[in-house]
Amino acid sequence: MIKIYPDKLSTQLCKGLHACYLLIGNEPLLLQESADKIRAAATSWGFEEHLNFTLDINTNWEDLFGSCQLLSLFARRQIITLYFPETGPNSAMAHQLSKLASLLHSDILLVCHMIKLTKAQQNSAWFKAFAAYAILVPCQTLEHRQLPSWIATRAKSMKLLVEDEVIQVLCYYYEGNMLALAQALERLSLICPDGKLTLPRVEEAVSDEARFTAFHWVDAMLGGKGKRALHILHKLKNEDSEPVILMRTLQRDVMTLLHLQRYQTHQPLRLLMDQRCILQTRRTLFIKTLQRVDSTRLQQAIHLLAQIELILKKDYGQDIWPQLETLSLIFCHQHFPTNCAYV
Repeated sequence: MIKIYPDKLSTQLCKGLHACYLLIGNEPLLLQESADKIRAAATSWGFEEHLNFTLDINTNWEDLFGSCQLLSLFARRQIITLYFPETGPNSAMAHQLSKLASLLHSDILLVCHMIKLTKAQQNSAWFKAFAAYAILVPCQTLEHRQLPSWIATRAKSMKLLVEDEVIQVLCYYYEGNMLALAQALERLSLICPDGKLTLPRVEEAVSDEARFTAFHWVDAMLGGKGKRALHILHKLKNEDSEPVILMRTLQRDVMTLLHLQRYQTHQPLRLLMDQRCILQTRRTLFIKTLQRVDSTRLQQAIHLLAQIELILKKDYGQDIWPQLETLSLIFCHQHFPTNCAYV
């Protein structure tokens, strides 16, 4: 199956349509823009009718199959959009999807929306049947390291000149909220008719609309990014996030670090990570943490986590945000002021 990223989708569509497009992810901006590009291209190729089906226990598969089999002289070319359940298709749906794949033809364009695509689904019969016809378009929210390049590319397409410092500020304010980021660039293009996005102009115009989770906080700590970790923590606090969730998320990784630190002289680190089922995408973070955080600091973190646990058991409603800030500083090996500047 061919994989095309959203920013390259227009180029592919100019070359012609495929029978099926799989939009995988949950980023509203990328999903909407990708779907709009596909629909616009399909319309130019004569696809005039649009049908939507949500796959669940009430799906009328006969109606869906019937739409694919309208091959009369007067039948319109159709775009059929399928919205998959969040957990993916069950076995009954998978059987029907395999049948659907056999019914695709040049007057049907199938667009599938899926939150995620697991390894098991990629190995399934229905997916392999679709693979011969489909383009996969990843529409996940971009990670922190991917965002600067995306901003630069989008700004260039809008004929905006963006300084590197401006890109960092936009990442700081809008990470995890790409729709707000795209709207901010549109707004800035109106505010700055000469197209020059300087730091003073942008700082005056933007507002802090980043969206983070406990995982963003923990990864920033493991990466040694103190200012970023504190920024995320303050955002989560302002959004009334449950601090116990942050602590539980960190606990799991701290115990993993302790295990790696204890046994890395006896077994290869790669094998230890396999045993702990650490995702490939996070292994570099753990390696960097082991290089930066010695056993004394790790024991300090474990001791503080134990103290927080006792506090929560005595008084669940007690404020533990100061202790979470201290944990951030322990892992980042530096002492940052709480009113830190940009990442």
